Amino acid sequence: MARRSFDTPCRIAIEQSEAHFHAHVELAGDIEIGPGDRVRVHGEPVQVRFGETIEFQRTATVTRAGPLRRGWTRLAAYFDLSELYEVSFNPGSLR
Repeated sequence: MARRSFDTPCRIAIEQSEAHFHAHVELAGDIEIGPGDRVRVHGEPVQVRFGETIEFQRTATVTRAGPLRRGWTRLAAYFDLSELYEVSFNPGSLR
C-alpha cells in the first residue's frame, strides 16, 4: 500500500493571449499518468504577461497511486461523469 514516487524532467509550455490560455506539462520519457497518480512540478511560480508564450524545463515528482486510491478515483470519476447526463444542449424545454 506504500506510495511509489520518482523525479523526472518535464517541459512546461504556458501561453496567455486572445487565442489561447493554457499551461501544459509534458513529462520526459512519455510517462503514463493513471487515475489517482499525482504530479508536482518543482520551482518558483511563473507569471506570464498577456500576449506572451514561454517554455522552460523543470523537475517533477510523480507519485503513483496505490490500488485503493486508484479504485476510489475511478469510482468517483464515474459518478462525476454521470452528472453530465442531466445537462441538455437543446434549446427550449424538455417534453
